[in-house]
Amino acid sequence: MKTTLPHPILIAEIGAAHGIRGELRVKPHTADPEAIGDYGPLTSEDGRQFIVKSVRPNKNVIVCTFDGIRDRNAAEALTGTKLYVDRSALPETEDEEEFYHADLIGLAVETVGGEAIGTVVALHDFGAGDLLEVSRTRGGSFYAPFTRDFVPTIDMAAGKILIDPPEDFFKAEKPPEEEDGEDGR
Repeated sequence: MKTTLPHPILIAEIGAAHGIRGELRVKPHTADPEAIGDYGPLTSEDGRQFIVKSVRPNKNVIVCTFDGIRDRNAAEALTGTKLYVDRSALPETEDEEEFYHADLIGLAVETVGGEAIGTVVALHDFGAGDLLEVSRTRGGSFYAPFTRDFVPTIDMAAGKILIDPPEDFFKAEKPPEEEDGEDGR
């Protein structure tokens, strides 16, 4: 990504043009889908800025108009554009138990016993709840459930997350040894 923002946060992705007057289908990544214009101008990866003029819901996306986009041709040229705001444009969380995913990425991960494990590289939700993707200090990565039981402490000031995995969580299983059959295979 080449955006000029110091701490870019992906806020929306432009889909297809909608109609002939420059409207666009947009997939928002905000808690309130219609709030994408509340964060100020949106910035594309190449540094262009977009000001939201209007927003309305439409099935699982929103339909937006942006300042300066007046016809279908201009709208079609934006298909696939990712839109960002700087982290500083987002409001502070109201609860100490609430976090922006972007704030967790890069935090060190340790066990509650003090063992350094790695670093958070991403958060995912494949349908069963949030998972932390942790890049291990010694190579490889793993997913950890982002639950209070597994992640009892998030210390933003210290820049780390403490995890409390089950005792056998990091033990590698040996594959069962293959036995020769009667025919020698």
